Amino acid sequence: MTAKEIVAELKSLGNDGYKKVIMTHGVKEPVYGVKIEYMKEIQKRVKRDYQLALDLFDTGIYDAMYLAGLVADDAKMTKKDLQRWVDNAKSPAIAQFTVPWVAAESPHGWELGLKWIESKKEDIAVAGWATLASLVAIKDDAELDLDELKRLLDRVARSIHEQPNCVRYVMNSFVIAVGSYVKSLTAHALKSAAKIGTVSVKLPGSCKLPSAAEYIKKVQARGAIGKKRRTAKC
Repeated sequence: MTAKEIVAELKSLGNDGYKKVIMTHGVKEPVYGVKIEYMKEIQKRVKRDYQLALDLFDTGIYDAMYLAGLVADDAKMTKKDLQRWVDNAKSPAIAQFTVPWVAAESPHGWELGLKWIESKKEDIAVAGWATLASLVAIKDDAELDLDELKRLLDRVARSIHEQPNCVRYVMNSFVIAVGSYVKSLTAHALKSAAKIGTVSVKLPGSCKLPSAAEYIKKVQARGAIGKKRRTAKC
């Protein structure tokens, strides 16, 4: 299938009610309002297609950009591809989920994650922290730089309250991810969470920011610390 054919299909699957909901969460026009379950059906047909993913993302249509992340051949994504994606992530969901998922499963996730968290642009910094959070969830601990992750936890504890709204959100998620997926750093993540305390983040509707300490302790209680995810994407 071509990007043009898929965009036409996405347009036919759009739902005005769902569109209104996701727009309250920061999604920007153009957007059709296609539910994720319908995108997953297209994903099953397409599987992975490097060029198609690039073409879909370049349409600038939210639904097509989200689908691009699902069908991307992550191993083939270049640093240039990923940088272009993060520079053009118009909606928070694309910056927080789509780009980080693909970056984390590419060969360049660690390098780009560390680069992006230094950005003064909120969406790019968000993508950086979200990429690092995704990496710790899917990579064996032997593949991770544990000393650097400790330094990043300390950095979050020192600076989270000074960051822009969405960056605070993903920094909190990063602490949760390290504490939940990297067993040797769980104690350090809990110490960082204690130093952080309550994080104030403006969220749409009834959404609430989870307490990093409480979340990690719940993972501990069910004996799931260190259990990795098969994929960053969902």
